[in-house]
Amino acid sequence: MASSSRRIATQPARVFSLIWLGQLVSSLGTGLTQFSVGVFVYQNSASVTEYSLASFFGFLPMVLLAPVAGSFVDRSNRQRVMLLADLGAMTSILLMWGLVSADSAGLWPLRNWHFYLPLAMGAAASTFRVLAFSTTTPLLVSKENLGRANGMVELAMSAGQLLGPAMAGVLVVRLGLQGVLLIDLATYVFALGTLLCVRIPQPELDATQAAARKSLWTDIALGWRFIRERQGLLGLLAFSSAVNLVSVLVTVLITPLVLSFTDPTTLGWVVSCSGVGMVMGGITMGVWGGPKRRIQGVLGAELIAGLALLAAALPASVFVVACAAFVFMFTAPVAMGCSQAIWQSKVPPAIQGRVFATRRMLALSAPPIAALLAGPLTDKLFDPLMAPDGALASSVGQVLGTGPGRGIALLYIVLGLMLATCVVLAWSAPRVRAVEDELPDALPPQVVPAAQSQA
Repeated sequence: MASSSRRIATQPARVFSLIWLGQLVSSLGTGLTQFSVGVFVYQNSASVTEYSLASFFGFLPMVLLAPVAGSFVDRSNRQRVMLLADLGAMTSILLMWGLVSADSAGLWPLRNWHFYLPLAMGAAASTFRVLAFSTTTPLLVSKENLGRANGMVELAMSAGQLLGPAMAGVLVVRLGLQGVLLIDLATYVFALGTLLCVRIPQPELDATQAAARKSLWTDIALGWRFIRERQGLLGLLAFSSAVNLVSVLVTVLITPLVLSFTDPTTLGWVVSCSGVGMVMGGITMGVWGGPKRRIQGVLGAELIAGLALLAAALPASVFVVACAAFVFMFTAPVAMGCSQAIWQSKVPPAIQGRVFATRRMLALSAPPIAALLAGPLTDKLFDPLMAPDGALASSVGQVLGTGPGRGIALLYIVLGLMLATCVVLAWSAPRVRAVEDELPDALPPQVVPAAQSQA
């Protein structure tokens, strides 16, 4: 028993590093699957609406389950939550693999909507894992290093976007969608292995916090009340929700935009460029840690992202779109790392699961709507406007071009202007601009919070 205990990592830095490594590897597999399934759905339908529905079902569980997941994380051993979440994600991959295999064997005709349930299952599992990991990070990393740690987390998550599409373009041809799904399954097995090699600390509760766990509904209400009573955090949450709306529309529409003037192999290269941007942004945050005033990092990064969208709308060019995608995704780890550090330092560790769940539910309430709107906005409104004989062909069309994909380009301009407007409004709000100064820190300045490990 003693030798077994010695093999389990308990030092905070090592625990964080091993969990991060598992995230990195599983992110690669997830990137393979998301790209391969997305291209499969779009090529089988040639419909932006049907393609965007897959994204909708990938976001919906994140909103619906967030309050329950937050309470569950705070009430439970966070290591077990992550283990169960990985097992749930593996189940969703096995289900997709079974559907594709049955279609290949002629036992069951595969339709695009068959992917919706397993995608929703994977998203549900991700909701629990992300909340458990994000609330564990402050227990393993000092307040001063939260920006760097969050940058490393974003780097791990971006690895899938960097290598996933490029690898998928080759692996789908050689192994098929079935083979790609099996690779993703293997990456989750590795992530499970890293979790079994560590012991994650649990936050200590005082008497007041323990009493607040009497009711699930009390737990859910606590998260919203904490945010509502702090106007700076509430404004930051509203800003994040608007940014998420824009980001989902951009990521959902990048595939049909690029495929409107090139092939899937080139699309994989473009998406990989966006992944390089995320990796570089994550490395930058990991080394730099963000500006001293993190709210400036959040707003400044999103302003640059808005400018990148305007560039992406220029006449069809693989090079221009790839560069714009690089810049847009470079800003994501910077903005998210700075924002996450603000929240982690202002919310007590023992209630972070509930507060972060409420934050996640509200911030992610816009993306499912965006995923549903992406198809109709493109197919019914913007594409007809930018058709060769459309209403804007002789005006805006002279600058952006007309025909396939140009409606999405016009929508990108609208989204870029929306981002810039949101930045201006957030900076104009005194409570948001001074959120780091007005709210007291919930973490000690240099010491990682002490916590008792649970078996």
